[in-house]
Amino acid sequence: MADLPFTLDQLRILRAIVSEGSFKKAADSLFVTQPAVSLQIQNLEKQLEVSLFDRGGRKAQLTEAGHLLLGYCDRILSQCHEACRALDDLHNLKGGSLVVGASQTTGTYLMPRMIGLFRQKYPEVAVQLHVHSTRRTGWSVANGQIDLAIIGGELPPELNELLQVVPYASDELALVLPVKHPLARLMELSKDDLYRLGFVCLDSQSTTRKMVDQLLARSGLDVQRLRIEMELNSLEAIKNAVQAGLGAAFLPVVSIERELNAGTLHKPAVVDLQVRRQLKLISHPARYCSRASDAFRRDVLPLFASPDSPLRQLRSGQAHQQAPTEKSAGDGDADARLTQN
Repeated sequence: MADLPFTLDQLRILRAIVSEGSFKKAADSLFVTQPAVSLQIQNLEKQLEVSLFDRGGRKAQLTEAGHLLLGYCDRILSQCHEACRALDDLHNLKGGSLVVGASQTTGTYLMPRMIGLFRQKYPEVAVQLHVHSTRRTGWSVANGQIDLAIIGGELPPELNELLQVVPYASDELALVLPVKHPLARLMELSKDDLYRLGFVCLDSQSTTRKMVDQLLARSGLDVQRLRIEMELNSLEAIKNAVQAGLGAAFLPVVSIERELNAGTLHKPAVVDLQVRRQLKLISHPARYCSRASDAFRRDVLPLFASPDSPLRQLRSGQAHQQAPTEKSAGDGDADARLTQN
């Protein structure tokens, strides 16, 4: 068989240039000199007898041939990474790795707890958490950059066909008020009361804000009648604004547990209004599942799953197989799931 006209290092350099946007930034990210990067690309173009970059502009732009090679480059590097992980797994979980992903709310408030429990049992496994939009997280799972992820948004149609999508947990959005608000003395409000409140919310162009508005509308609330007093760019900023008396807000329950326990926010019920979204676990069924990924799925994910989730049912099945006097590891944390149904 003839020698291949490229090396893995050349593919890594090509990938880095595209990711970083320039030869210099790619060199910095790879801890090599810019002339070394340029020389490798020149050699690659010579070996392939094509131009991979249009060098007329200030930013490195791929040619048609460059785009074609990049698609194969991603798959080749992903397969190499997968092979290395499979070989590492021949030993045991010691020194293995786990890469998990999540959309913003889950990645900020729930995943750190999950990883903490996992590290208690498997302290020598290196864990990475990638927090991005649902779309970007989905593609990272599809490309093999992430082992598994929990998302709250909608995946692109093409990913729904490619990935395994499993219902995981119910994510509740709750109305919260400043503790000194006149309505904070009430444990229950009507929908009409909401139209008299001033709200603090995320920017109207954010994906999360649009998702929240859709959920409220599906629950029978006229979103257009809600009075928006202030728009901020993070849930933490919104929480602080509500605590400071600047308005009310709808926030995920998982993000306000500490404040509710401390009594710094008031969470009244709203008659005939329940706002929930379905969190989903996504993975790639055709890709290698590492021992670390399997352990995370088996030992941690069921603890936070809704009772009707297949993962919760899997844990119940495992418990029935144990002796009656045994107690499953982590049963004391079972009520730490995302929401109580």
